[in-house]
Amino acid sequence: VTAPNTSTDRTITLPDATATLSTVATLNDLTDTTISTADPTVTSNPSATGHYWINKTSGDCFVCTSATANANAWFNIGEGSGSVTPTYGLEYLVIAGGGGGGSVLAGGGGAGGYRNSYASETSGGGGSSESDLTITIGSVITVSVGAGGAGGSGGSGEVGVFGSDGTDSYISTNGAEFSTITSVGGGAGAPRDNNTARAAHNGGSGGGGSSLANSSVGSGTANQGYAGGIGNVLYAGGGGGGSSAVGVAASGTHPNSVAGNGGAGLASAITGSSVTRTGGGGGGLHNNGGTQSSGGTGGGGAGGRNASEPPQAGTTNTGSGGGGMGYADGATPYNTTGTQAGGSGVIILRVLTSDYSGTTSGSPTVTTSGSHKVLVFTGSGSYTA
Repeated sequence: VTAPNTSTDRTITLPDATATLSTVATLNDLTDTTISTADPTVTSNPSATGHYWINKTSGDCFVCTSATANANAWFNIGEGSGSVTPTYGLEYLVIAGGGGGGSVLAGGGGAGGYRNSYASETSGGGGSSESDLTITIGSVITVSVGAGGAGGSGGSGEVGVFGSDGTDSYISTNGAEFSTITSVGGGAGAPRDNNTARAAHNGGSGGGGSSLANSSVGSGTANQGYAGGIGNVLYAGGGGGGSSAVGVAASGTHPNSVAGNGGAGLASAITGSSVTRTGGGGGGLHNNGGTQSSGGTGGGGAGGRNASEPPQAGTTNTGSGGGGMGYADGATPYNTTGTQAGGSGVIILRVLTSDYSGTTSGSPTVTTSGSHKVLVFTGSGSYTA
């Protein structure tokens, strides 16, 4: 044996004879991997993101992308679908735009459709409270608020002009958590026509009939609102339907005719305090008639009588109907003064503050009610869960 050359050789230190080599025999031996016969759930709590999960029965594989205790997100890295993501509940009130009142002894406009899931409060038309939505974290909830319908303007002699129906309101999602929730715009009230039977429009709530016996009322949409009220012969229109009551029929005989009041709306405390919305518009009345109508509770516009007592618009962001126009002898065309448009709708969302992401568009008003955040949309926008 040749002695080492101390000028060129180096000393090698061997490991302690008692040391052992740790080996990994299977993936299951790794601390950041789980092999199971089932998929992970949001309550499968890994130590950190990047944890690998194999379902040995289906072959699906997942990676944890968000590690929050009992609210974990797992991305399916195989087929790219069927990922496991946390969800939470969302309560809503969706109100469409109200219908406009017609010109010349017209019926009032119907209220916009009313759909509600909050705290077992009823929906319109006698409908039950709807189910809350379950939304996935990261999904985008799109909101569209319907405009109120314009009022009828002008006319020729005793032939009036229809107003417009209210516009639908809806909420939808870019995911598959729920089908679009749509409230139907309120129906326009029917204007007078001496020669033609004119039907008020159907809607969330229906429009009221005009001052002729052959004018039919508009129907409401099931679980959203009620029908309008009928007019009486010659001198008074019926009230538009509201979310909680049928529009009131006109009554009496000239000169003691009574125009029909708008149907009543519904109250909701989804914002933390009770607010009544979606009243129907009142019917129009002859200048020499007896009793002018009022709008339904919740913002319905009053019906008109003449230029000094014109019809009123439905209140903004209540989905209420506009009042029907009246009639004044000698006016050409007859009493076209008024702003009897329906009121615009509103959409209100409510989530737990602990779930609220703070990501919105469209500038909703955001307030706190107890343990919840409340988002009030008066125009289009979105909320990202």
